[in-house]
Amino acid sequence: MNYDQFFMMQQELGVLAVFLIVFLFDTFCGKNSRSAVTPLAILCFGIVTVCGFFCPSTGEAFAGMYATTPVISAIKSILNVGALIVMIQAVNWVNSEEGAVRRGEFFELLLVTLFGMYLMISARHFLLFIIGLESASLPLAAMVAFNKNKYESHEAAVKYIFTAIFSSAIFMMGLSFVYALSDGSLYFADLAQSIALGGNSVLLVTALAFVIAGFGFKLSLVPFHLWTADVYQGAPTSVTSYLSVISKGSAAFAFLVVLCHVFGAVYSEIWEWMMYALIILTITVGNLFAIRQRNMKRFMAFSSVSQAGYIMLGIIAANVLGMTSMIFYILVYIFSNLGVFGVIQSIENKTGYVSMDDYRGLHKTNPWLSFAMTLAVFSLAGIPPFAGFFSKILIFTGAVESGSPALYVLVLIALINTIISLYYYLLVVKAMWISPDEPVVPVFKSAGSERFGLWVCCAGIIFLGLVSCIYSWIYDASELAASEGFFITLG
Repeated sequence: MNYDQFFMMQQELGVLAVFLIVFLFDTFCGKNSRSAVTPLAILCFGIVTVCGFFCPSTGEAFAGMYATTPVISAIKSILNVGALIVMIQAVNWVNSEEGAVRRGEFFELLLVTLFGMYLMISARHFLLFIIGLESASLPLAAMVAFNKNKYESHEAAVKYIFTAIFSSAIFMMGLSFVYALSDGSLYFADLAQSIALGGNSVLLVTALAFVIAGFGFKLSLVPFHLWTADVYQGAPTSVTSYLSVISKGSAAFAFLVVLCHVFGAVYSEIWEWMMYALIILTITVGNLFAIRQRNMKRFMAFSSVSQAGYIMLGIIAANVLGMTSMIFYILVYIFSNLGVFGVIQSIENKTGYVSMDDYRGLHKTNPWLSFAMTLAVFSLAGIPPFAGFFSKILIFTGAVESGSPALYVLVLIALINTIISLYYYLLVVKAMWISPDEPVVPVFKSAGSERFGLWVCCAGIIFLGLVSCIYSWIYDASELAASEGFFITLG
């Protein structure tokens, strides 16, 4: 065996190295040194995150089962940024009396899930993909159940693990049908060739429906979203924020890879029309249910359902601009969503309040938190000149680039839903700035780590809305991937 091919997995090896450092330190250090686990994990992972931007790798390993390109390195680095912000925002929580005894476990589980997501993104063989899928899913159930003394956390973990089991079973059922259509291979390229030569069949349509349903559970696409609100509400807020951005972003890119590399030959005949229905349902249902929510974590759950529909527009575009816009949308979504969850976490840690009604008059007692929340929800809503406005414009542009009339109708429906989303996002702003009621949340000072995380999120929202070099960097990587055959099998 040629061990040099392991060096292709630079970012995976970096995450594993941080995991081992944290695990060994947490296991063997004395009780008086346990508090150093948190800064050690953040410092080491910060180094890995920075190195990921400057040391991209290209090539294949393990007989083509694993592949990496500049665009894959880019999405992994973007996910690293989000995971690092989650770690920083979680410092106050993991150092609390409730979380301190298991602070090492939180970082270890987070790193394992991130490793699994990396394998999903780089897999070019379904065996490796399934290993990554389970490595990402099962530790997340433990993270959701992290507050073991709270019933809501237990309930959320049970719902999440049952959902993960059923979604994996559905996905692998579809995969078994795809395998039946092939010549006995699970390589993406071999499966794509068999599908292209075999033509459309009932078995292929059924297989693709099962595969899309399996991803639909992971991405909270309607009608596979029913677990989302309960899990988001019951899980610790740091875990909820990680679920809402990092897990969703990695699954979206992996979904794009599978659809384009395996099922690209039947794009226009089968899965393009399946995706139309999913996107319209996801955006519309997510928006309508978000209007009814008063609990902020359930509110953000349905917001994330709707945002998943917008991310899918980049997948249905199936072109360079669509992939670029999807990755940029994920990047902006990370800063915007983590900004909202940073405020929710700060208030929850100090007061225990999580209802939107508790945010009435917040600007009188905590103007900085009100400002950060307003900036983040404006970005999520797509209000100019914040980054969310440009991410929505770009993903709409990517979706209609092919010129298909059906895609124009789809984007029109998405635009109408954007107006609906303005209403419920502005409900939060109204509660904080316009409500005449006396403030419910008292004056308090957030923890330093929480303030720093919010500053990073606000800076990202403003910076990405003003500077185009990040988008150009992603576009160049996507164009290179396209030139190397990323979309070559699309039919």
